[in-house]
Amino acid sequence: MDQILIIVLALNFLALGASRLRTVIRAVAMQGALIGLLPLFIHHEPEVRAILLSVGTILLKGVIVPGFLRYAKREADIRHESHPSIGYIPSLVLGAIGISFAVVFARTLPLEDLHKDSLLVPASLATVFCGFLLLTTRKMAINQVVGYLVLENGIFLFGMLLLEALPALVEIGALLDLFTGVFVMGIIIHHINREFASISTEHLTELKE
Repeated sequence: MDQILIIVLALNFLALGASRLRTVIRAVAMQGALIGLLPLFIHHEPEVRAILLSVGTILLKGVIVPGFLRYAKREADIRHESHPSIGYIPSLVLGAIGISFAVVFARTLPLEDLHKDSLLVPASLATVFCGFLLLTTRKMAINQVVGYLVLENGIFLFGMLLLEALPALVEIGALLDLFTGVFVMGIIIHHINREFASISTEHLTELKE
């Protein structure tokens, strides 16, 4: 499981440091698919609920939502983001600092012995931070959706600590919230592109009827 989490952290860096939208979307798709595998590794003998959660997560995070983002990218006819609020190199530096603080902070938490030596908590906190960084420093709406997805991936990782305690309805609800959020962002992207022939949120400086 820790090997998967290391790859998840590496994909955070890829999303922070890449300017091409195709690369960023691929990174978040791979991250979603890998996170979907984790319920199978939490316990030695996965239950049916864990298997269903894993399959649903992989389909939604690794296939359906990234496919929607690729479609939005083609419709908007944009390939990369040239001028983010914070450059790509500073974003990587901030991401590294965030991961370091996540590791240190995780050691102060009162975790069970099963999770004390695991990367699950540090990876979840670091992924939330990287997602927030993408969400707040990128100007293109598609990149902001990717930031939302990465942030939600971090929350999902933290939820793996409570896999036995959470009922299936809550887990399905979390995935539904993700799908709903991306659906709403898709509508926003469509309207921005229609009004301004661009999906940069720089144009949203004032509200009009």
